[in-house]
Amino acid sequence: MGHRIEQLLENNRRWAEEFEGAHPGIFEKLSKQQKPKFLWIGCSDSRVPANTIIGLDPGEVFVHRNVANIVQHTDLSALSVLEYSVNILKVNNIIVCGHYGCGGIAAAIENTEHGLVDNWLRSIKDIRRTHYKHFGEVSDEKEEIDLLCELNVVQQVRNVCHTPIIQNAWKNGHELAVHGVIYDIKDGILKSLDITTDSIEQIDPLYRFDVEKS
Repeated sequence: MGHRIEQLLENNRRWAEEFEGAHPGIFEKLSKQQKPKFLWIGCSDSRVPANTIIGLDPGEVFVHRNVANIVQHTDLSALSVLEYSVNILKVNNIIVCGHYGCGGIAAAIENTEHGLVDNWLRSIKDIRRTHYKHFGEVSDEKEEIDLLCELNVVQQVRNVCHTPIIQNAWKNGHELAVHGVIYDIKDGILKSLDITTDSIEQIDPLYRFDVEKS
């Protein structure tokens, strides 16, 4: 097993030399501060590396990844990343990125026990049940999974926007947009799902903290 990590270390040394050569002084600059304008919330899938597919260098995008790119309101890790990136780093764009053929999405709708991850993926089943009418014309399992991948991104964008973190940022005049995109591993192309939200007025009043109940 040892030779594998040694290969990675060698790859790293080669990359560092090449990157420094192409961007003189870059590591000294990065060591002093980071000023990313983007937060990326994506899937842990090894085929969907954030910086690479959007063509950004180290220091330009803050990243949070988990199985099936889910934003749970009880997930302290995701909420901490969200709060830090918005309140401290002052990012202006949050990108929720899913991908077609997501294994987490597929596992969520199987009637098979997978272990602890089933608890994490439970909300995916809820999305499938809530949007059952959308699946009436789906012809096969692949189409069902890909449609659910899209619907999951839409829901996670809403989940991000429903947090006090984002709503307080908007109230305080922070220019911030939350986007939903999906990645196709087959051709490497990102597609917008046209769910961009950039103000508290775009949120369902039920989830807003600035609306008094009548």
